Amino acid sequence: MQNKITNLFQIQYPIIQAGMIWNSGWRLASAVSNAGALGLIGAGSMYPEVLKEHILKCKKATDKPFGVNVPMLYPNLEEIIKIIVDEQVKIVFTSAGNPATYTPYLKEKGILVVHVVSSVKFAVKAQEAGVDAVVAEGFEAGGHNGREETTTFTLIPMVKENISIPLIAAGGIGNGRGMLAAMVLGADGVQVGSRFVASEESSAHRNFKEMVVKANEGDTSLTLKELAPVRLLKNKFYQDLMELYKKNPTKEELIALLGRARAKKGMFEGDMEEGELEIGQISGLIHDIKPAKEIVEDMIFEFEKAKKEFNLY
Repeated sequence: MQNKITNLFQIQYPIIQAGMIWNSGWRLASAVSNAGALGLIGAGSMYPEVLKEHILKCKKATDKPFGVNVPMLYPNLEEIIKIIVDEQVKIVFTSAGNPATYTPYLKEKGILVVHVVSSVKFAVKAQEAGVDAVVAEGFEAGGHNGREETTTFTLIPMVKENISIPLIAAGGIGNGRGMLAAMVLGADGVQVGSRFVASEESSAHRNFKEMVVKANEGDTSLTLKELAPVRLLKNKFYQDLMELYKKNPTKEELIALLGRARAKKGMFEGDMEEGELEIGQISGLIHDIKPAKEIVEDMIFEFEKAKKEFNLY
């Protein structure tokens, strides 16, 4: 399957595994890359020395292309960028910040740069900053999200109309039919997060994976817009948050309730009551935990089957 995305990254399939905090370590990234897609290490939950360790282990585990996702709102950003350059990582996905900050420098070093956006406005800005591709992420996505609440189904064709560089769709995509739908809308490839959370190689705690598998429609909600919009599974922490919202809280009160390392407590350490559990709406379609290789194979099989069914491509 050859197109703009497979050619850009030198991969077999136009599928990118999202670089999710507390989920996307070297095991997952290398497994996805070995399966013919593009694996990403999620730097957002890693200290610089931990990221370096994951990059080195990923290099040993795969000879295929892989990348690093860098949320630009995190500390130690300069050190993280230096490690990526020093270790000769060839692909960087940036998010949650201004793509103009590091894109020229990274491209100067021969690194492909992709930026994650949630609106047409920021997709255009990312293209102007010189990125090689953009990920347009709809409201359905897990984790940190856009304030506009634009759905993937609406966002992709609008972004496609306004940019000329390759476009990757994200948000609510977890199987081959969703992948095909995104590409019919104008995407050149897809970024998949939640489906890979429920993989054997994900670094998420088993408790979290099992809760994702049990999730149904309506079990997630987008909240904390005053800080950074995030889609969460509804657990005790979420209910505590809703109780606080009834009192019209200040930003400081929301920060106090959130505290430190709550996402780590939930997704990585397995506290399903007090932890912050970030996942997408597509969790309602995830029914099992399986190896990343099988997830990629299943997506491609279903994609090809749906293409024939609708006489597409």
